[in-house]
Amino acid sequence: MMLGGAGMLLVASPAQAAGTSYKTECLPPPISGLPPVQGTTVVQLTAPAEAKVGDTVEVVWKTVEAASKNPDILDLDKDTVKPTGTIKVGGAATGTLKMEGPRQNPPIPKNSAMVLSDMKGTLKLEKAGEITLTPDAYDINVSKPLSTDTKCSPKEAVAPGATIKVTDGGGGTAAGGTTSGSTGGSTTAGGTTSGSTTAGGTTSGSTTAGGTSSGSTAAGGTTSGSGGSGGRTDFPGKEVSVHFACTSPGPADIATKVTIDAKKSGGSYALTVKTAKGVMNSPAALPAGALKPSMDIVVGGADKGSVKVTGPANTEPLEQGKPVDLSDMTGTYKPGASGKSTLSPGTLAIDVTLGSSKINIPCKVKGSVTPSLELDTTAQQGGASGSASSGASGTSGSTAGSTTSGGGLADTGAEDNGTLRALGLVAGTAILLGGAVFTFTPWRRLRGTR
Repeated sequence: MMLGGAGMLLVASPAQAAGTSYKTECLPPPISGLPPVQGTTVVQLTAPAEAKVGDTVEVVWKTVEAASKNPDILDLDKDTVKPTGTIKVGGAATGTLKMEGPRQNPPIPKNSAMVLSDMKGTLKLEKAGEITLTPDAYDINVSKPLSTDTKCSPKEAVAPGATIKVTDGGGGTAAGGTTSGSTGGSTTAGGTTSGSTTAGGTTSGSTTAGGTSSGSTAAGGTTSGSGGSGGRTDFPGKEVSVHFACTSPGPADIATKVTIDAKKSGGSYALTVKTAKGVMNSPAALPAGALKPSMDIVVGGADKGSVKVTGPANTEPLEQGKPVDLSDMTGTYKPGASGKSTLSPGTLAIDVTLGSSKINIPCKVKGSVTPSLELDTTAQQGGASGSASSGASGTSGSTAGSTTSGGGLADTGAEDNGTLRALGLVAGTAILLGGAVFTFTPWRRLRGTR
């Protein structure tokens, strides 16, 4: 192997620039919802043709063509893309040379070629002989709107991109060690990637996505209660299983338990909706206040319509790949009909906000759902009855930020699919959306009910 960093950097004479291409698979950030990308990477390596034992040489990796374009989701801003990569060292010495490029790029429009800065690394030559340099895997980090990584690796044997003939300058030692730092203005070769995070990497500890525990509780053995005489005010619902299918860039499927509890106040009911703990894994590292859940509760039986319930945003940062507990969601149900009315889980929405960037990921119910709660209701003026397409209950008595709304489930979810997809990639940071990283893998299947 080569040991980098020590000694004087040699600007070899003459320098050589050789090109090589290889089939590559790129894995987009888990949050992007995009499948793996198959393409061809074209790399030009520049290194001295000849050098002596003890010299420290600079190797430059120029990406002539990346394996994928920036997808047709959003434009990448200037100086938001940073590449890192690895070169395999073979021949007279073996090892790896880590390469790093600056976060430096022109604006990159969507559906256009990726433009990556040149990566550099320094190599100390410690053994005479012919050394080969072969480009290997590389990562692309996008810093906005979220920090996301696309990881690319060869899918075939790669030919060497450059060769250095090392002559014995006396006093050479057996090659060993690892690649190391740079000199002058070049970036550290073998140091940590500034500002980037490994897509899919592990992080310690999990945090909840809200200030309250989202563990659902069994609501006894029954789902019904009298909302009229007797003075009863608390009506616990039963825990029911629900499967959700989410729109990209959300997860393909969420399986969880949902419980709908009600508390009578006058003629209306204050609803509290809980999901199971660890309902999904965070697709990216998100700051506090970035993720907020909401759900449309479907009103059936004697009454018709829907009630929107919302939960507070996460109070603590979320770590990529760690389980997320959705906060309890609240809202107010105002009956529009008298009789036995049921409340069932409907469309779940996950809202992610990073600065001025917002994304809404709707997750619709798959299959049939058993009602969580049945109430003996009395019609109230302006209630939910008959609101299959408009006007469920009003907002009186609702918790801050939550309102009731009518409309069938088809009317819920993202209002702007284009914005949704763009932000989705934009997970650049949390949006989890992939900072618009140019390639992405589907969001990992979210964790089901405990």
